[in-house]
Amino acid sequence: MTQRALDPAFIDQQKHRLLTLRSQLLAVRQGERNEERDLNTELTAQPHEYEDEAQRLAAIDIQEDLLDRNDARLTRIERALQKIDEGTYGLSDASGKPLSLERLRAVPEALYTEEEQRQREQRGR
Repeated sequence: MTQRALDPAFIDQQKHRLLTLRSQLLAVRQGERNEERDLNTELTAQPHEYEDEAQRLAAIDIQEDLLDRNDARLTRIERALQKIDEGTYGLSDASGKPLSLERLRAVPEALYTEEEQRQREQRGR
């Protein structure tokens, strides 16, 4: 595993960003779940037409996709916070190679190098 010392101030800044992102995503998740619950309650109380039902199902599918994406991002954020605690933040989970500072600034929850991430996405992970 390749080790690289990141500036402690940079790590503190990233930890703050990750904690803020986590709080924001948790708030969004709660809002989306409340919205979905309200939508289901509202629509079950009204008479249905097939078109209305299709629109409702499409909206629910979109909501579930957003929730899944947010949950995946929350998982990456939790892992990045764990890596800060372990002292391995900024190193790839796959290879141990250092992630570029530009990548970490742009995506503080990044767990893989850009090339590794592309390969994972091509394999459908």
